Amino acid sequence: MKELSFTTKVVHSGRKDDRAFKSKATPIYQTSVFSFDSLEQLEGYFEGETPYLYTRNGNPNTDELAQVVAALEGAPDGVAVSSGLGAILAGILAVVKSGDHIVATEDLYGGTYHLVKEELLNLGIQTTFVSFADTEAVEAAIQPNTKLLYTETITNPFLRVENIPAVVELAKKHQLISIVDNTFATPFLLQPYINGVDLVIHSATKYIGGHSDISAGVVTGKQELIAEARKRVVNMGLNLSPFESWLACRGLKTLSLRMERQSRNAAEVAAFLQAHPQVKTTYYPEYVSEAGKGAMVTVELIEGTDMSRFFSSLGWIKIVPSLAGIETTVSYPKGTSHRSLTEEEQMKLGINERVVRISIGIEEAKDIVAQFKAALAVSR
Repeated sequence: MKELSFTTKVVHSGRKDDRAFKSKATPIYQTSVFSFDSLEQLEGYFEGETPYLYTRNGNPNTDELAQVVAALEGAPDGVAVSSGLGAILAGILAVVKSGDHIVATEDLYGGTYHLVKEELLNLGIQTTFVSFADTEAVEAAIQPNTKLLYTETITNPFLRVENIPAVVELAKKHQLISIVDNTFATPFLLQPYINGVDLVIHSATKYIGGHSDISAGVVTGKQELIAEARKRVVNMGLNLSPFESWLACRGLKTLSLRMERQSRNAAEVAAFLQAHPQVKTTYYPEYVSEAGKGAMVTVELIEGTDMSRFFSSLGWIKIVPSLAGIETTVSYPKGTSHRSLTEEEQMKLGINERVVRISIGIEEAKDIVAQFKAALAVSR
């Protein structure tokens, strides 16, 4: 059979219930436990004859989400987790243990930066942060106990597009595992696993779910690594609820439609902002893939801008700490996503009080532009 296009695959991928009632939509298995008719049947779970025992160990809805995202990434397996940061933790701990070392890009999402810098250090895992734009610097940071290279396909908040083939080549050269967070790009734009990345992370809270009503994460990749990640999910209680899994799967079916529209809108908004005299710098990728450049735009406004007035004058564009819903929103990296970084670390990355990260929605582009134009006009 001919290989389906990405958009068709998104709509039709997933586990369908095949029991007597033949439901078109996957039912919600809103249960904490699964029942058995006999002790022999119970024992069958532990022998691999039946798939489900306790929702922390696995559930048809969480499995559906994991397998759909894995299929879209071109990966053989996946596991769903209670948050994007939970997915990052499960993926990393599938690879490293106490005494090991990680090399990570310095321009990470702030929550990830804190996790690997502080929390993993408490577990005896050290991390060196370097610019992944400099391959020589990455290679120089590798130590005898290094096990992992960690980066993002499109970095947060300045939207640098990672050179994934170079990361993969370096990882293979030094026999390291590579993990990439693909949240900003989604598999609609990029599929890092196909390019040789070992594990691909998604905060499904963002574009996978798409409607700002869930918290979820997914790890996809090599089966042996996913098996290890799944152990961490089960044993550390990182499991995702059935209902949120169901919502994520429902939202995922419109990923292509949303990303196509949002990316197109983002290009128009970025062009407007780049030409505006009150915008010092506009950060928007020159190229991500043939499918688009993504739906995130970051700007640094000029000195003297009244930032309080700017934010309070955005009207229907809300200030939020997250991204990727169908509505256009703005966030303040210095005070939210990268708040845990020291002032020195923020300055090194270029994060100051005039940096605004914009998540472009599905509204009419002209309306988004008009709202930013009005807010900029009153914040001079």
